[in-house]
Amino acid sequence: MCPYLPEAPVSSIARYLPQGIQERKREIRSFMPRYGFINERKNQLHEVIRLSGMNIIISDVDHPLIIKVASISAARIQVYFIDNEDYFRRKQTFADEEGNFFEDNDERAIFFARGVLETVKKLRWAPDVIHCQGWISHLLPAYLKKAYKDDPIFSSSKIVLSLYNDLPDVSFRPGFAAKAAFGGLTAADLHFLDKPDGINLAKTAIQYADGVILGSPDIPATLTRCCKSLKLPVLPFDAAALESGSYIDAYNAFYDKI
Repeated sequence: MCPYLPEAPVSSIARYLPQGIQERKREIRSFMPRYGFINERKNQLHEVIRLSGMNIIISDVDHPLIIKVASISAARIQVYFIDNEDYFRRKQTFADEEGNFFEDNDERAIFFARGVLETVKKLRWAPDVIHCQGWISHLLPAYLKKAYKDDPIFSSSKIVLSLYNDLPDVSFRPGFAAKAAFGGLTAADLHFLDKPDGINLAKTAIQYADGVILGSPDIPATLTRCCKSLKLPVLPFDAAALESGSYIDAYNAFYDKI
């Protein structure tokens, strides 16, 4: 979200939607990766010791999960940052300075999704709705519905997925599904990732979502067809509502519908 990322359609929604939902008397938590270009001193990030200290195992390697927090005082919002030395300390988001897609973006998505859910468990905060925005969150629906389905913290949680035109146009490394398998989530549950690209990662998220919001006007037709085939509630893209800010009421009503 901005101001931690440059202002863009996704980062603006991620900034103002939580504030608007909170102003409508909902309790919210926001999570994002702690990308390396985020200035910790300027933004007053500090580590939450009681939440840090877990390890997330990916491909038999332990990766420490570090949780940091900062506040957007104007909105009275706390933002939790998912951090790890190997995955999120580089100075770019998803590609290097030459535009090359990071080879470990698959593992970064795995780490972020599991890191959010493990942090929510430690907070002992049971969310009614988990709203996933941005492709790096697209594994979270599968983890929630398969690996964490028996956890009482998430017993009533519903997944809302916003689709944007941010999907990677290159492939992830082979073996993404096997690497992401964890707990009750098997590689077979992630069959779309047999061809591991951005479209199929989004299809994986749709497969386990309870409702979908179209956050961009140019969502690939194959994804809207996937939503339709699963009979999912879909909130269409509305440029005027995004411009005026009235989308917050529409999203809030969609949460109630889910």
